[in-house]
This record gives sequence, C-alpha cells and structure tokens, in this order.
Amino acid sequence: MTVISIDHVSRSFGTVRAVDDVSLEVADGEFFTLLGPSGCGKTTLLRTIAGFADLTAGQIRFGGNRIDTLPPHRRNTGMVFQNYAIFPNLTVGGNVAYGLKARSVSATEIKERVASALRLVHLDAFGERWPHQLSGGQLQRVAIARCLVIEPEVLLLDEPLSNLDAKLRVEMRAEIRQLQQQLKITTIYVTHDQEEALAMSDRIAVMRAGKLEQVARPQDIYRAPATPFVAEFMGTTNLLSGTVARRDGETLCIRVGPQEFRAVGDGNESESVSLSLRPENIRLLAAGETPPPGWSVFEAGLGPIEFLGAMTRIELRIGNGAMLRVASLDVLPDELKARDRIAAAYDPRRITVFRG
Repeated sequence: MTVISIDHVSRSFGTVRAVDDVSLEVADGEFFTLLGPSGCGKTTLLRTIAGFADLTAGQIRFGGNRIDTLPPHRRNTGMVFQNYAIFPNLTVGGNVAYGLKARSVSATEIKERVASALRLVHLDAFGERWPHQLSGGQLQRVAIARCLVIEPEVLLLDEPLSNLDAKLRVEMRAEIRQLQQQLKITTIYVTHDQEEALAMSDRIAVMRAGKLEQVARPQDIYRAPATPFVAEFMGTTNLLSGTVARRDGETLCIRVGPQEFRAVGDGNESESVSLSLRPENIRLLAAGETPPPGWSVFEAGLGPIEFLGAMTRIELRIGNGAMLRVASLDVLPDELKARDRIAAAYDPRRITVFRG
C-alpha cells in the first residue's frame, strides 16, 4: 500500500518560493494530476517527491515512511521525463534493463523482467532496435517500460506527452491511464493541459504561484471551481462581475450592467460578486421555444460567429460592452444571422458565484 502524504512542503530558489506550504494526500493506486500554468510549481513539487529537489520545509511520506531524507535511488519511484531521457547508445532492451543492472539483478531475471515490461507497453518485438529507429510515441513507451521494470511503489510523470503531436497525445494518454489502472500503481502526473488532466485523473490539484487553488475530482473541478482562476484555467468560461440586486430564497439575482442573472449561491444584497457561466451551459432558443423548467431566459444582440463543424461559437452582446460566449451543437451561422435579437436560456444551478 502506497499512500503519498505531502505535509506543509515548501521549496525556495533564493527569494522565489516555487512551492509554498503545500499539503495533500494521494491515495493508494490513485492517478493524481498536478495541473497549472508554466511556473506554478507543479514540476518542482514532483521533483521534491522524486528526490531531485531538496525541501526548504515540510515532509513527504510513502505510507508511514518518511522519504524526503532519502537519496532518489532509495525512494523506489519511477520517473518519466518530458524529453524521454533515452540513452541513444543502448538498444530498447538495454534502456529498459539499465535500472535493473544498476541494482545488480541477475541476467536471467533481467531478461524476464525486460520482456514483461516491453509486453506491457506493446513493444514486444522492439528489444533489439535502437532509439533512432523509433517514433516519439514508441520512445515514450520505452521510457515508461524502463520505469515499470524496476517495480516502483510510485510512478511519476512530468509532462510526458508534450513533445507528441495532438493525435498521438490522445492515444498515449489513453494507454497510460489503462496501464496505470491495470497495475494499480500510485501515480502523480504533471501537465499544463486541462483536457489531458480531465481525461486521465482520479483527482486533480490545480496550482498557482506555488500554492494549491483546488483539489477535487475532474468533474468537480470543472463544474464547481473554487476560485475565478480555476474557472478560467479549466477551459472557456464567461467570468462576469456584478452586484447582488436581491435574494430570493437560495437564488441570487445578480445585476451585470443592464442584464440580470439568477444563480444559486451565497451572497448578500448589494455585495459585489463574480460569476462563471460556461459557454456550453447557454442554450439558444428558437422563436416561440419554451426553456426547460427552472431555467432563466434573456435576450441579447448577435456578435461574431465561428462555425467549427459540429460546434458553432457565438458571442452575444448583453449591454455595456459585455459579451457572452456560447457554444452550440448543430447550429448553422445562416440560421442565426437572420435574427436581430437572440433569445437564450441557462440553468441558474450551473452558474458558479464567487464572493469578494
């Protein structure tokens, strides 16, 4: 059982605090992702777990054992780097066997474990090939096999797909997730790609300036962001500032310029708030169409339209220069351009309200 406990961990570089008092726990067998923009501290935090960066403060434990005082080779972690770090002078089999030879494993066992690791990553017949003969995706599989062959307690991956093209990234993320579930190995994955994090993770920690903004399941991170930063970072959203005009039970009526929005949340009359409304949660209504029960309706002017095939992106003018972005399926631009005003509806329960 390998639970990772990170307790008040900090890491400074001079006056810059790259990781700032971070505490979290990764469950046994969990696929946990550190997500955030460049410079937020996610890779530095991963490197402290691997032992490649010393702590300024705090402790890290695997199970009940403190490991931050141990050198990297004694932590029993496997790390996959962004640039693969494959040895060009060794064959695929030689690369995978490298860690076992360093541990003085017998030749017979090395042969068996290398063959098993290559089977796991679907490179059974590639043991005698050289790195320059492989594609980017195959090189990434070699890097993963090299980690798995040493049978680590924890698998650490630092932006492992960033050097691959878009199609291959999608294929590889599915393979990595499937492999992790098969092996049930505790995994920490670093990325700046929101879609990657949402598709692969059991839980996500969104980081900003060395601190944790939110730790939650992917659907909760997206649908119930804890801060405006998380709302904007996790895909496209309409982030609007307004004032609570009145409260009607659990529903807030929030004035944004000349437009009023209804939302379920906390707030007091005359309080300044901001709200997040995802573009896909706004539905354009045909003439005479009735919205679903409980939804609110508003009218707006038509702004720019982008036709993207299955999806059309529309901007709506709601007054005072404010714009709302809408994402609609199976809507043709010509159908919209014939209308001067657009009626749209939204579910107040899908608006997130931020106070202060």
